[in-house]
Amino acid sequence: MSDDPFAASDAIAVAADPETVFAFLDDPENHAAITPGLTDVRDVERLQNGGKRLSYTYRMAGVEVDGQIVQTVYDPPECHVFELRGRLAGTIDLRLAPVKGGTELTYAATYDLPKNAFTKVGAPVIRRFNERQLRVALENVAARFDEG
Repeated sequence: MSDDPFAASDAIAVAADPETVFAFLDDPENHAAITPGLTDVRDVERLQNGGKRLSYTYRMAGVEVDGQIVQTVYDPPECHVFELRGRLAGTIDLRLAPVKGGTELTYAATYDLPKNAFTKVGAPVIRRFNERQLRVALENVAARFDEG
């Protein structure tokens, strides 16, 4: 695990092949359904690399934050990488690997927050929040395929 309080990474086994999981994660509406705090995705456009650019609204600590996501890597069925732009900036890296019984999905996120007194004092809280949010998103993906 990284010492960066603004980075989190975790993995989960998903009961579906990498192609199926990749296709699920390729639909922005599914991200809104699995990601805690992501309340809206809109203005979706396909990019030349096969990925997407879209606008989003994320609710954090009772405050709505709007931004843009640009998919910088689109490598089916192995990898999605997204760049977050706006007030909440950073990267999200989703890696898929075949394993017995399905797919290992690894989710790594790094957020570019300004280093100031608040973020320095609040670093442990920020780390726990990021880790919880990421874990819930992974569990939500796995649950989608466990149901079927």
